[in-house]
This record gives sequence, structure tokens and C-alpha cells, in this order.
Amino acid sequence: MPVWKWVLLLVVSLVLAILMYSFAQLVFLAIDNLWVQWTVGVVSSIAMIGLYALFVKWFEKHKAMDIPFRRFAQDTAKGLGVGFGFFVGVVLIMMLLGLYRIDNIETDKPMQIVSAFFLFLLVGTGEEILFRGVLFRWIDEKWGYVAALTVSSVVFGFIHFSEPNATLWSSLAIAVEAGLLLGAAYKYSGTLWLPIGIHWAWNFTQGNIFGFEVSGKDLGASLLKSTVSGPDWLTGGAFGAEASVIPVLLGLILSAWYIWKTHCLHVGTI
Repeated sequence: MPVWKWVLLLVVSLVLAILMYSFAQLVFLAIDNLWVQWTVGVVSSIAMIGLYALFVKWFEKHKAMDIPFRRFAQDTAKGLGVGFGFFVGVVLIMMLLGLYRIDNIETDKPMQIVSAFFLFLLVGTGEEILFRGVLFRWIDEKWGYVAALTVSSVVFGFIHFSEPNATLWSSLAIAVEAGLLLGAAYKYSGTLWLPIGIHWAWNFTQGNIFGFEVSGKDLGASLLKSTVSGPDWLTGGAFGAEASVIPVLLGLILSAWYIWKTHCLHVGTI
């Protein structure tokens, strides 16, 4: 296929994925009834997976191999554990450095916290379909793993440049700590379930458990009331913990581990 045609088809695919994801988010946020909202979050996530499968089958003329149902529970659970453990590690380091202090436990906004849980399910599903299922996979198939990991990470990071309090550094930080990690996890597992789980727990844990801004946005409801103090390069400042050098370093370590595991799989040592 000529490069120009391949690029055109990739752009069309990305636009369709963005429209699907944006519509699902708008519907979720427009609903006032919490039970209906939670149901919409789950149903919309399932619908996006289904539409992705249909799109691949119709547009690419083959079955979507990265959403095997038999791996759903196992890989999603692993992803949730990785995403949760990642930000527990970030906070523990911040506590040891005197940057983060827990003041008390909030008990007055449980429903809002549950709503955020379902919102981030939708966010994780939509963004992983877009950045890993479409962008990463297409580039990987065309130009290889290194190009796919580099391009998808940079695009994922700098798509956050439009978020509140974003800077060049915060976008670069997300590209390194999250873009690389999610791409490496996707390549290693061969499924979308693992990066969806990581992305889902990553956002929910940092925002609705530990009370950080999520990509510059104050979610207003978290399990822990905390005080964060220190230089922005360590705390992340107004953008949140994602702009801290701490998750960047942890993300690099975890990404390197997944890349190594993938290499070992390909040479048959694992």
C-alpha cells in the first residue's frame, strides 16, 4: 500500500475512534442519575470494544486479535494491579521525601468517587483503543515496534498539552511515564485488556484515592484528604503528580521491564 494511502487510512481510523470516544464521554457526563450514569459507563465501554472489533473486521478484513475474551479477566486484573501499585509507589516515595502528607479520610462523597471509577473505565477503554489499538498497532505492523512505541508515546503525551496547567514538561513526562508504559504493556500482552486496566487504575488511584489532579484537572472527590508541598519537579505542581520526575523514573523502569519481557518472549527464553 502506498504510504500516502496508509497515512490517510490511519487518520480516518483515528478520527472515527476519537468521535466514538468523545460521544461516549459526553453522554456519560450529561447524565444526572448516578445509577444510570454508571450503567452508561459500563455499556459504553463494552460498546466501544464491540465497535472496535467490527471496525477491524470490516475495515482491515480480519479478526481483532487484541481483544480475546478468554484473556479479559486475567489481563484486566493484572492491569488494575499495576496501575494501582504504580501510584502507591509514587505516593510512598513522596511521603518518604516529605512531599505528601495524609490529613484525613473523606467519607462524604462516596457516590462521586464511584462515578469517577466508571468514568475512568470509559476513559481507559476509549484512549487505549485510540492510542494502542489503532495508532500503535498500525505503526507496529507497518514500521515496527520501536517506531510504534516512539510515535504513540509522543502523540499520547502531547495530546495532553491542551489540559489545564499543562506545560511542555508535563506533556513530555506523560509521554515517557505513561505512553511508553502503556505501549510496552500492550506489545508484551498482545491484548488491550492490560493497558486498559493500567490506564483505568492509574487515573482513578491518583485522582480519587490520593487526591492529585489528573492531567491538570481537580476531580473534587477523593478518599484521602492530603497536603502536597515541595518543588514542582518533585510534586508535579498544579498539573498533578504526572508532572513529577518520580513517576517518570518509575515509568521508565517498568517500561524497560515490559520491553525486556517482550524481547525474551520473541527469542523464546520466557
